[in-house]
Amino acid sequence: MSYAALYSGGKDSNLALWMAQEEGKKVEYLITIYPKRDDSYMFHKPNLDHVPMLAESMNIPLIMEESTGVKEEELNDLENALDSIEVDGVITGAVASSYQRDRIERIALDRGIEVYSPLWGMDQVELMETLLKDGFECIIVGVAALGLDEGWLGRNIDQGCLDDLKALYDRYGINVAGEGGEYESFVLDAPNYEWGFQVEKGCKKWDGHRGTYDIKSIKRC
Repeated sequence: MSYAALYSGGKDSNLALWMAQEEGKKVEYLITIYPKRDDSYMFHKPNLDHVPMLAESMNIPLIMEESTGVKEEELNDLENALDSIEVDGVITGAVASSYQRDRIERIALDRGIEVYSPLWGMDQVELMETLLKDGFECIIVGVAALGLDEGWLGRNIDQGCLDDLKALYDRYGINVAGEGGEYESFVLDAPNYEWGFQVEKGCKKWDGHRGTYDIKSIKRC
């Protein structure tokens, strides 16, 4: 069976892709939906400009479809991407969002293909510990929750970071894996990358409550 993986460059889509490959699934395409709006209900936006370099490192063809980002209409863009290829299944990094999972499953059902979501229902701390154990190198590129201030932008997700996230869970009840939109991530290296990356230049944007880390350039390392 052949698969296409929904891919954003963030930790969840990367981990789901890696777990699929570890199970022997043949991933023939990556699909990245690029929303014009920052408030897409379905798709991750930060730093998508660098996704082609990540795809090249994994030697997997990338399909990048621009989207209006308008609620529901953006599903048409995913449908267009899937209709342009022939696969037996689609891989998603959904963890707990029924909104996302239900809509992807409906699109897949209409096309007679299966959905593989290896992270679905996974414990948030277990997910983060799996990332660290398997050698993923991730940074935080967006924050929007109590306790996550400007100092978190660009921070490496390591054991110290995970310990701090767990402390914020105890204090504020945030999702340690960021599934509630508390933060966004970008993966600089992973077990299935042929080479990793280093940020050459980045820019923090902070409005006093939330912020982003815009990666201006990355280089192979």
